[in-house]
Amino acid sequence: MSRKDVKPTEKELEILQVLWERDAVSVKEVHDALGGEEQNGYTTILKFMQIMHEKGLVTRERSGKLHLYKAVPSLENTQQQILNKMIDTVFQGSAAQLVMSALGNKRSSKEELREIRKYLEKLEGGES
Repeated sequence: MSRKDVKPTEKELEILQVLWERDAVSVKEVHDALGGEEQNGYTTILKFMQIMHEKGLVTRERSGKLHLYKAVPSLENTQQQILNKMIDTVFQGSAAQLVMSALGNKRSSKEELREIRKYLEKLEGGES
């Protein structure tokens, strides 16, 4: 499996979310952002980040006594990878089924629906 194909676990996605929001951060900053000791032990977060480094999901640079971590995959690429996997496995390859399910389960605002219509028109070539 190439590093591009590595799919983050749920906990890894939580950590990546912190990295996407803050760029280069220490383990302590991630630990604090995820709720501190109440939610996760510091050593647990450290171990996850070490594993993520081995998997190629984060880079690690030394800054004085600290290691600073950065996300390797972008938020957009990760969203697309997870979405494609979900369409293939949960919706049998049908993006339409995914959209209908998403719109049917959550009440969308009129503004969101306008944005969706505008996007669909753009995809159909209705707008330049």
